[in-house]
Formats: sequence, structure tokens, C-alpha cells
Amino acid sequence: MFICRRLLQLGALSAVLAGCSTTAPTATSASTPASQPAASSSAPASIRIGPSAPPPGSELSDDGPAALGANGALRPEVRSFVESLAADRQLPLDPMVAALESSRYNATVARLIAPSPPGRKIWRSWLTYRSRFVEPKRIGWGVDFYNENRDLLNQAAQRFGVPAPIIASIIGVETLYGRNMGNFRVLDALTTLAFDYPDPAKPERATMFRGQLADFLTLVMQDKLDLETRGSYAGAIGMPQFMPTSVIHYAVDGDDNGHIDLTNNTRDAIMSVGSFLSQHGWQRGLPVFAPVTLPTDPTPLVDGGLEPKQNWGTLTAAGARLQPGASGEGWTGQPLGVVDLVEEARGTAQYRVGTPNFFALTKYNRSYFYATSVADLADEIEVRVGR
Repeated sequence: MFICRRLLQLGALSAVLAGCSTTAPTATSASTPASQPAASSSAPASIRIGPSAPPPGSELSDDGPAALGANGALRPEVRSFVESLAADRQLPLDPMVAALESSRYNATVARLIAPSPPGRKIWRSWLTYRSRFVEPKRIGWGVDFYNENRDLLNQAAQRFGVPAPIIASIIGVETLYGRNMGNFRVLDALTTLAFDYPDPAKPERATMFRGQLADFLTLVMQDKLDLETRGSYAGAIGMPQFMPTSVIHYAVDGDDNGHIDLTNNTRDAIMSVGSFLSQHGWQRGLPVFAPVTLPTDPTPLVDGGLEPKQNWGTLTAAGARLQPGASGEGWTGQPLGVVDLVEEARGTAQYRVGTPNFFALTKYNRSYFYATSVADLADEIEVRVGR
């Protein structure tokens, strides 16, 4: 899952390209072996991740070698990267060199990731953002997806404690329930961003993408992903748009067939979303938002962070009250955070009180808008499918 802060800048394009709304955990560098989840003694020795055969080629044209210098050999920084990766993770060097030699610089990827032109103000708008995701078609398709996969979603909810509508909603927000998973060659996208990131002022982003590329190549060398895997312009894969690092840590073989396929296997995708959220702090039985009436001006209570820093005592001291008829059972003893959903051009905002489950959603995408849209879409699906 990749951080996409340019959704409003991309306009309609953002609703078309997959993977813009996903985030990854902190990426490991090529010189640091990726930690692997502990395997049970009954688990298959090797689990393949991805389609059994690569999908058709991208309709986007390549622009030239991504990793080669003018002399036709790997650029020095690429050579250093892949040699360190091979040594540190005990992976075969020659196949990874060949893979990187085959990678192509993708100008479209660079353009989509590049920052806005200097001086151009992008006004954040919660209502505009919400309207792209909580809308009739996505709600209707969500109801269909839920009904078609009701048993699977309920099994995931039982196993991980994440409500079925939340899991369905994330897949809906990410890829329109698998309709739009991206058609960029992941190797090309990640190599482009790892070694030619379009914003020199953010070297940490290039470092992050090098970590993702390292994990992608690791999965390929372990025969868990195909080298020709397709995904979003940021390298996110499958129905849940997992970045390679997230694939390593959170993807689940939902049907125990020894093959994780987030692109074609709905069971694997559903279980993997539940796995991700449960490992990022989702608490069984908690609501996403607490039923709270905030004081007239809650602005001082907002810190904009991705961890809840308030509690019920501090909120009541500031004038917050339980909504009429609402229950405080379960959440009043939890850390809480006041969420602002802004309309910058108008100078206004909506406010809600997030529980730890709201902040678990922000680990999927580090955005209040994203997490709230997921919650609102889930509510719309739930009221239409019943329990």
C-alpha cells in the first residue's frame, strides 16, 4: 500500500489508476534482509504469490532502460544495490542483474508521482474526495461483492476481528472490487522510482522505493511473484493493492493451496486485508468513530497525527459529550483522536472522533480522507446487505 498525497491533484485520473491509495510499512533497504513472518510447522515450505501466468502486456509504452548507463552496463548505484541485495539475502545475483537490465524507465510513472508545479495551490476538499469513493456505482458494486463473497468475508471477520463491510470497502476503494488493479509492469515502476525519483528534494522516497524493489526482487527470486507482475504506477499489487513489503509481511494464503494470488484469488485478497488491519492495531468490536458531540470549536483538539493522543477524560474536559442515546461501552477507555475533514477553499471542516480502529485504517493509507471514506463506504454497504 503506497502513500498517495496527490489524489486531488490528479483529478479524474486518480479514480482510474489503481494503487494510489495504498501505503506500505517502512521499507527495508537492500542491505537489510526483510524479516519474514514466522512459519508454522504445518505451513507449506514455499508459497507462491501472484498469478500462475503473467497477465497481458501493458498498453503503456516503455521509454528506455531504467537501470543501464550509457555504456550499456548497470549504473553504479544499481550495481551496488543488487550486489548488496544478493549478499545480504543470499539471493542469486545473475538473475537479478538480468531482471534489472530488462527494466524500462516509465515516464508516465514519473509524471504521476512528480510534485505539483511550484506556486500551484491544491485545495484539499473532503467533500470532493468523498464523492469519488462513496458514490452509487461503488456502493452498488460493493453490495454485489459482499453478497457474492459473504461467507468469505464473514470468515475473515471471525478470524481477524475486522468487520466484513470494512474489508469489502477497502477492496472497493482500492480497485473497484478488482476491476482496476493497474497495468504497469511493477519492475519498471519500482526501478523508475528507486533510481530516478522525480523529486530530488525527497531522497527518502527514493530510499523507500529501493526497499520495495528489493522486496519485489526477493519475492521473484523465491518464485512467489512473477517478474512480469502488473500493478499500480507505484508498484502496488492485486485487489488490495499491497506493496511488495506488505506482501511479505501481511499477505495470507486464504485457501491453503500453497499459492497466494492477490490478483485472481478473492479469498486470498479478503484474508490479506483482514491480516493487514489486525496487525496494525484493529480491535475487535470497536467502532471506527465514537458517538461524540464535540464542542463548538474543536480545532484545538486536532493534532493531525496518525496516532490517537486524546482520551475521553480530556475530551469531556474540553466540552465533548456523548451523543443522545449513544453508548460509551468499549471505547471510552481507549485512546481517541479528533479528526478534521477540511474544505480548505471555504475555510471549514467537519470533525469526528476516531477510535484506534480509525487509526488502523490510516496505516493502510496515511490519510484522514481515505480512512473516513473507507468507513463511510462500509456503512453504506452494510445498511444495504443487512446482517
